[in-house]
Amino acid sequence: HFFGTQHTLARYETAFYAPLLSDWSNFETWTENGSVDATRRANRIARAALADFTPPPLDQSLLEEIDAFIEQRTQAGGASLSA
Repeated sequence: HFFGTQHTLARYETAFYAPLLSDWSNFETWTENGSVDATRRANRIARAALADFTPPPLDQSLLEEIDAFIEQRTQAGGASLSA
């Protein structure tokens, strides 16, 4: 079977990754760690990603052009981006 082939043995440690969302702990360990379900875990992962986000550098003229476009569309009856 393929698990014993040289190709698989050479790659199995680096070709696979642990999923971000699923928890592979057994039930007892999962319970001891707070019984965090997939919804709460996804929320934590998303919030951490947003907190760590660094916007890419953009030319100031491009930012001004984007702001002007948003303002124009808002004045034309579009939804405001400030909630």
